[in-house]
Amino acid sequence: MKIGFIGLGNMGGPMAANLAKAGHEVTGFDMADVSIDGVTMAASAEETATGRDVVITMLPNGQILRAVADQVIPVMQRGAVLLDCSTVDVESARAVATQGQTADLLALDAPVSGGVGGAQGGTLTFMVGGDEAGFNIAKELFDIMGQKAVHCGPSGNGQAAKICNNMILGATMIVTCEAFALADKLGLDRQAMFDVVSTSSGYSWSMNAYCPAPGIGPQSPADNGYQPGFAADLMLKDLRLAQQAAEAADADTPLGQAARDLYAQFVEDEDGAGRDFSAMLPRFEARGHS
Repeated sequence: MKIGFIGLGNMGGPMAANLAKAGHEVTGFDMADVSIDGVTMAASAEETATGRDVVITMLPNGQILRAVADQVIPVMQRGAVLLDCSTVDVESARAVATQGQTADLLALDAPVSGGVGGAQGGTLTFMVGGDEAGFNIAKELFDIMGQKAVHCGPSGNGQAAKICNNMILGATMIVTCEAFALADKLGLDRQAMFDVVSTSSGYSWSMNAYCPAPGIGPQSPADNGYQPGFAADLMLKDLRLAQQAAEAADADTPLGQAARDLYAQFVEDEDGAGRDFSAMLPRFEARGHS
């Protein structure tokens, strides 16, 4: 396929490189001066999107996505796929999809899970909202860039799935860190705690696969000084998107709101900025009962 790829940062760059390595003709554009193996760089977003079968975007937020959509949709050929892999608010995703559909494009919102390592290794999970015909065309590309793609329904539902998943993840990581800090103060060995919880009803991905306690369980960012695999800043972004969606949908999400507030405090008022989201553990270790 002829693919345009806009947004070649830590996630988009490796994703574009994997598509090029698989034999697709990839043209790319980024506001920064970047070079990606196998990708022909264009001078503008419009040039990147012209004459392409699929245009992929990986952008920081909904405002930038809307601005880029205004640039590229008018120059895209009818029947092409507009595939947005950014994590943005549901409202922006649906607005851009409607704009694309009006121009006879197949619009998909397909945020990802798996982080930079997943982007580099081609093991991302895609949560996809939008046109089924577009999903079927993009499936070949999802198989290159990731290990799983789930069609979640109409436009915006990919974003909905992503923020619901990460609301669970944010809350479970917090309570996992709280439990380790409590175990410490009760004199319970961390390894013993892990051995019990990881095989009992308290098990979770945060405990079993991404344990926030250094030296316990599989290798995780905790074993690397909490250098981010998934930054606390990005968790805060997703929790804010979840609360924005909850307010718009009149959904009661008190634990999601509490998780957002704790990560906001951690990132903005404490030392969480630039650290992994599991660095909540040393935060709780240093604190007493409040």
